[in-house]
Amino acid sequence: MKTGNQSVKTDFILLGLFQYGPMDTVLFAVIAILFSVALMGNIILILLIQLDTRLHTPMYFLLSQLSFIDMMYISTTVPKMATNFLSNSKTITFLGCEIQAFVFLVLGGTEALLLGFMSYDRYVAIYHPLRYPVLMSKKICWFMITCAWTSCSINSLIHTLYAFQLPFCRSRLINHFFCEIPSMLPLVCQDTSQYEHTILLSGLIILLLPFMAILASYACVLTVVFQMSSGKGQTKAISTCSSHLTVASLFYVTTLSTYTRPHSLHSLEEDKIIAVFYTIITPLLNPFIYSLRNKEVIRALRRVCVQKI
Repeated sequence: MKTGNQSVKTDFILLGLFQYGPMDTVLFAVIAILFSVALMGNIILILLIQLDTRLHTPMYFLLSQLSFIDMMYISTTVPKMATNFLSNSKTITFLGCEIQAFVFLVLGGTEALLLGFMSYDRYVAIYHPLRYPVLMSKKICWFMITCAWTSCSINSLIHTLYAFQLPFCRSRLINHFFCEIPSMLPLVCQDTSQYEHTILLSGLIILLLPFMAILASYACVLTVVFQMSSGKGQTKAISTCSSHLTVASLFYVTTLSTYTRPHSLHSLEEDKIIAVFYTIITPLLNPFIYSLRNKEVIRALRRVCVQKI
C-alpha cells in the first residue's frame, strides 16, 4: 500500500487521441481552429442574447447558460490536448489531472441536467402556454441553474476525491487525451468493480433520467403540435424542439456510452473517439444548431449588426 501511495503522487502521461508523430503540427492546427470556432460561436451567442432584449426570455436565458458551460467545457480538455501535439513532454501533474477530472465532471453533469431543464421549458411553453410566465419565472430559472451546478459539484467532488486516493501502482500512461476517470481505472492495482457500479449509478441518475425526461416531454409536445391548426405554429414549434433534441441526442448517447457500459465492454480506443463527440463536437455545434435553425436568433443577429453599423 505504501508503494501505491507513493506512486499516486507522480505525474501521468497522456497518450492522446492519436499516436504522436510527423502530423502533430497539422493536428495542432486543426484542434486550435475547432477550439477557436467553438469559443467564438458560444461567445457570440451569449453576447447576442444579452444585447437583444427580445431574447430576454427563459428559453434564451437557459441557452446562454448552455453556451457558457460549453465554453468552459471545451476549455477544460482541448488546450492541454493541443499543446501536447507540440510539446516533447506529454505529462500532466497529479494535481492538474485531479483538477481537470473534477471540472470536467462538474461541467458535463451540469450540461446534462441543463438540457433536461431546457426540454421542460419547451414542454411548458407549448403544453401550458398560459401558465408559462409562472412555471418558468426568473426565480425558477435561477433555481434550476443553482440545483444543476450544486448537485453536480457535489457528485464530482465525491468521485474525484475517491478515485484519486486509489493506488495507481501500474503504468502512468493514460490512454486518453485528458484525465477522465473511467480511462484511469485500468491503472489502479486493486479491484474497482464496486466503484464502477457507483459510476454506473451516477450515470443513470445524471444522464439517463434527464434524457428519458426529454424524450417524454417531447412526446407530449408532439401530440400538441400536430393538433395545431396553424401550419406556421407547427413549423416554429418543431424547428425549436428539433434543434434541442439534436443537441441532446448527440450529447447523451455518447456520454451514456462511456459512463453506463460495463467496464468489460469498454475499449480504450473507442472511448477516446466517443469522447471527442461530447468534449469537442457538441460544444462546437451547439451555438450553430441553435442559431442557424432559429429564425429569432438570426433576426436578432441582423438587428444587432444593423445597430452597430
